[in-house]
Amino acid sequence: MNSELYVLPLVVRIERATPPERTDAMEAAAMAVLSLLDKPGEWAAELHAWQSTGKIRKVVRRARGAEWRRAVALPGRTVAHRTAEVRVHPPVPLDDWPRDLARLQVSGTELTDTRDLPPAEAPILWANPELAMSAGKAMAQAGHAAQLAWWASDAAERAAWREHGLAVSVRVASSRDDFEAKVAAGLPVVRDAGFTEIEPGSCTFVADAPWLLGRVARG
Repeated sequence: MNSELYVLPLVVRIERATPPERTDAMEAAAMAVLSLLDKPGEWAAELHAWQSTGKIRKVVRRARGAEWRRAVALPGRTVAHRTAEVRVHPPVPLDDWPRDLARLQVSGTELTDTRDLPPAEAPILWANPELAMSAGKAMAQAGHAAQLAWWASDAAERAAWREHGLAVSVRVASSRDDFEAKVAAGLPVVRDAGFTEIEPGSCTFVADAPWLLGRVARG
């Protein structure tokens, strides 16, 4: 196992006049992660180094204007999803970020939903309704949930998902009981490491799709 800690950088574009909707940003982050997992291309070595640590840590930073243009100039991929643009960059060592990414702010990703959400389609990434998370934190957690769902899917399921553009829906569970029932259903569950904002071991998201039911051993 690789002993050096790697992280996956995600950058969300937040222009002052036109910030993205919160749910759009979470879904775009998840889809950006899936894009890299599905087709790592020239970044296969970095992806392997990141995953071989046994951790899937992600850090979301925000950018606008010239900051965003500098981020786009670096190696990576941009996912545009409704009102949101999120760029995923190849994994980097925790203490060795590219300068133009390292200078970006982590705080300030306070986004809200101002529009009605479209009908959700599987896979649905359900957020724990009892945890308050910044949009940046929630984006990272949604990315974790999408990654766990990808790992739990077989080749045929991944192919079908790919045909639908690796789309996901992010929603907040209706109640604590509803969320806990999903946790108990053998679905992929994100348990946070507790680096920021919430207590270690907190269940933040559950990835839900018909083919994922019972797929994960109940711990």
